[in-house]
Amino acid sequence: MMKESMLNLKSLNHISLVCRSVEKSLDFYQSVLGFFPIRRPGSFDFIGAWLFNYGIGIHLLQSEDPDKMPKKITQIKPKDNHISFQCESMVTVEKNLKEMEIEYVKRRVEKGGIYVDQLFFHDPDATMIEICNCDNLPVIPLTGEPVRPCNA
Repeated sequence: MMKESMLNLKSLNHISLVCRSVEKSLDFYQSVLGFFPIRRPGSFDFIGAWLFNYGIGIHLLQSEDPDKMPKKITQIKPKDNHISFQCESMVTVEKNLKEMEIEYVKRRVEKGGIYVDQLFFHDPDATMIEICNCDNLPVIPLTGEPVRPCNA
């Protein structure tokens, strides 16, 4: 049985991302990842946009000083912070990334004969995105087992 959150959480609602250009990020999250714009409260006094799909919200926030944002990282590092999305077909995702000329890094993870394929790439602000078939790997709670970092 899973331990209930002391905060009584239900689910992930949204991810907020600070952008150099909300327009460029809007285009990316719509055309590459399939999100669609949704209504954002008019009482906000800053530029931004809200998107939604797959049961997830993404809130784009215009940086107050885009020139002082970290420079875009050219190297894709799978072990860095990232947002991960599951997909129906890794073959289709890879084909589409190639057609869109989006640079990516491909990885494969194996556990007990089960394989998970991963593709990593950056959004316009160097936020790393992972596309995977992670649902191949069962979620097995560590209930009653000591929890320690692993190298997997």
